[in-house]
Amino acid sequence: MGHPHLPTTESAVTAIREIAREFNLEMTVTDDIGADQTSRRTSAGAFNVLDPDGSLPHEAFVELGGAPSVTVRLHPEGDAKITVEGVEFADVPRDEVPAFLRSAHGGLARVKGRFFPPGWWLIVPLPGDETYKELVTGVTLTPWLAGRIR
Repeated sequence: MGHPHLPTTESAVTAIREIAREFNLEMTVTDDIGADQTSRRTSAGAFNVLDPDGSLPHEAFVELGGAPSVTVRLHPEGDAKITVEGVEFADVPRDEVPAFLRSAHGGLARVKGRFFPPGWWLIVPLPGDETYKELVTGVTLTPWLAGRIR
């Protein structure tokens, strides 16, 4: 699973911190989760607490203030789960997290409704032609989501 070109958890947190500064957002980080206590650790053997490159794998959980409400859980395997206003985007590659957040906070994210099948989708476009979209599962749209309807 180790991709040498993927940034570390620390560098991802640093990148998120820069975006928080850029958009003037409060930011809380919980990143004291070591190899022995990550929420999912499948690849390591029982006594293997170091990643192959010798670093301690860990997760970080980042909460950003402001609107939209966003949390980012960075997994040691190099992907992240980003939750925007309660809508979960699982398996976002860690190196796409900064672009994702910039899109969500920079006004590019939008909500699209469909009559059939009924539902609202939160769409987050990234530079290039990468686009993330997830079904909004809540019964009602939050004010931020409602304000993104295109």
